[in-house]
Amino acid sequence: MLYAQWQEVKVLDFGYPGAKGTYKIKFENGEKYLFEIIVDSLKRAKEKYNVTIPWYIMTSNENHKETVAFLEKNNYFGYPKNYIYIFEQGKLPLLNEQGKLLIGKDGLIKEASNGNGGIFNSMLKEGVIADMEKRGIEWVFIGAVDNILLKSVDSLLLGLTIEKGYQIGTRTVLKRSPDERVGVLCKQNNRIRVIEYTELPNDIANITYDNGELVFGESHIMCNLFNIDAIKRCSTKELEYHIAFKKSNYLDENGKLIEPKERNAYKFEKFIFDSFKIFDNIAILRGKREEDFAPVKNKIGEDSPETAKKLYENYWKNKKVMI
Repeated sequence: MLYAQWQEVKVLDFGYPGAKGTYKIKFENGEKYLFEIIVDSLKRAKEKYNVTIPWYIMTSNENHKETVAFLEKNNYFGYPKNYIYIFEQGKLPLLNEQGKLLIGKDGLIKEASNGNGGIFNSMLKEGVIADMEKRGIEWVFIGAVDNILLKSVDSLLLGLTIEKGYQIGTRTVLKRSPDERVGVLCKQNNRIRVIEYTELPNDIANITYDNGELVFGESHIMCNLFNIDAIKRCSTKELEYHIAFKKSNYLDENGKLIEPKERNAYKFEKFIFDSFKIFDNIAILRGKREEDFAPVKNKIGEDSPETAKKLYENYWKNKKVMI
């Protein structure tokens, strides 16, 4: 059985100018890039299982060249280049509040990446699925590069999914508060689905059981496992679109570049978790935040480099393994 690891490369929410994977975190005993942390996990898996795991990286049009150049400059952090496959995700046009296309400073229709749910179509178009089949890969783990506690090889989730006879699985953690910005799992029409935090009303988000646990508290943390047949099935489907209201510069009718102070553009995104509804069943493994989820999303406060650093260091101190 072969297994593959996948990452999506995006831009950090707090204004870091580069791709997420190129962000560096300062630990007590040194510094590491987010990409480097992923490579560390893949190297540990190689030592443990005596197999080199193919690493697939999905970039956007905006950061593709930067990502390739960064990894080449750093010699892929010692990971064999022939086991790394970098490909681009799809794009969709941006619309203004009147429903008209935005024009970018290059004079072309302005486009943005179509969300992590576009991965399946991109894997088909960019030859990733063909490469996986050529390598004999049976299972693909899909994770986010900004979670520095990501288990790139989640043997427990893999074992659970296989034991249940399912084609897909996901690892979750309990939501820490009703307003945490994560999607939550639920069941609709007897199928597992995820409600994005922007689409969950506050009164629903605050409902609790008698023991105080949130009814909608099973967080989707982008730790997903797909059988290769499931990947192929999803690649032929069109997932639904979600709307995000963003701030984006554009050229006005006179060719002047406008830098808006407020949000002005609608972006259309697909989310990977909408693929869950395609399947009758999904394996769900509840993990622990202190062991499984240390995202780098905000500049300060929760889910910042500082909180992620503490979780990461505490985890490895408890494991008694050098970072």
